Amino acid sequence: MIDPPPDPRAPLPAGLGVPLAPLYRLGVARRNRRFDRGVDVRRAIAPVVSVGNLTVGGTGKTPMVRHIVEALRLAGRRPGVVLRGYKSRGGASDEEAEHRAALPGVPVVANPDRYRAVADLIARSKGPRIDCVVLDDAFQHRRLAREADIVLIDATRDPWNDALLPAGWLREPVSSLARATAVVITHAESVAPSAIDALRKRIEAAHGKPPIAVCAHEWTGLRLFDGRVDAEVGLDWLEGRRIVATCAIARPRPFLNALHDSRATVASALTLRDHAAYGPGKVRRLIEMAEGADAAAIVCTEKDWMKLRRQPGDAWPCPVVRPAVRHVFLEGAEALDAHVVEAVGGRR
Repeated sequence: MIDPPPDPRAPLPAGLGVPLAPLYRLGVARRNRRFDRGVDVRRAIAPVVSVGNLTVGGTGKTPMVRHIVEALRLAGRRPGVVLRGYKSRGGASDEEAEHRAALPGVPVVANPDRYRAVADLIARSKGPRIDCVVLDDAFQHRRLAREADIVLIDATRDPWNDALLPAGWLREPVSSLARATAVVITHAESVAPSAIDALRKRIEAAHGKPPIAVCAHEWTGLRLFDGRVDAEVGLDWLEGRRIVATCAIARPRPFLNALHDSRATVASALTLRDHAAYGPGKVRRLIEMAEGADAAAIVCTEKDWMKLRRQPGDAWPCPVVRPAVRHVFLEGAEALDAHVVEAVGGRR
């Protein structure tokens, strides 16, 4: 067993990041004051729901976007998805490809200009017209008005124990939670109930209301590519098998911890920075790691597979496996769904 790598402490060393953080704070405050006055804010022709966070990196936005899309579809709406899109080799971003694979039939557009993206999404829609939009990672993108602004807080990354960029990983101060319409705690499975209770109180003090929902991340099964076809297998497939792990995500620790919990033997792990590309050198290294460990599988996230699947099937010395992950609500699922549907229902 290998230990998960420590999460990065800050983008810059303290000697550089700490002096710059006050300047960043002033810039964020000035920018938010302009948006609070409505300067440069535009309203799309369809109602908008935003899913975002306070920190750099993942908090579970992708599965939350899917949950909200499904809630809107069950309510009879026709949602589309808009995201910024971090370009990777091959054109489409990994998140864009992941959304398309997980939400068949739901239009997805990636464009840093969210207003233009919404217009393109509606113009391109085939059949019944898109009547609402879900934004992935847009809490800070305030140029586009929204009917619901949902902020996710990772229970393992208490923002009250973090600092603003570049001294820490906060995009803006926790006081910004006051403008959110709802707050959701994620990754509750990774901390003690007492930590959730403490976080709940801090959120209520900053946001004005307690979190609308609390959810955990759960592996529901595995998808296995054997070089020819994809197959679904149970989680017990990993038990006792020797594997090599890889991921290019903001926080590899929960992924690697879940692998250890699956009772797989993690021989080695290749962890890359968030959104990193798997170029020829990285792929070669991963293959050599699997061959050297006599691994029964290479295990990655679905996000990583969107890039790795571009390799020829016969390039892999063993199956490539990735977990299927879903949000499991410990509380508040109905309240969150009602909040979103009501917000969107106000405009058609």
